[in-house]
Amino acid sequence: DEKEKFEPTVFRDTIVQGLNEAGNDLEAIAKFLDATGSRLDYRRYADTLFDILVAGSMLAPGGTRIDDNDKTKMTNHCVFFADEDHDAIRNYAQVSTC
Repeated sequence: DEKEKFEPTVFRDTIVQGLNEAGNDLEAIAKFLDATGSRLDYRRYADTLFDILVAGSMLAPGGTRIDDNDKTKMTNHCVFFADEDHDAIRNYAQVSTC
C-alpha cells in the first residue's frame, strides 16, 4: 500500500482555477464542483475547500489568507466577495452545500 500525498496547495490551485474559469455563473460553479468531486478527494481536503468557498483561498491559522496576493491562487467567487445581500449569500451557501 502506497500512501497518497497530502497536497492541499495542488488541490487549491485546481479548485481556484475551475472557479475562476466558471465566471460569475453560480450554476456553472456548482456544475464544476459537482464534476470535480468525482476525481478530487473533497473529504481529504474539506478544510481547504471550505476556506476557498468562504474566503477565496486557503487560510493560515489565525485567519490570514495564504495566497501572497497571487491572483492564480485566489478567487472572488466566494462568500467574502459576494454582494452584502441576503439572497446573494444564500445562493453562495447553496453552491457550497452541493
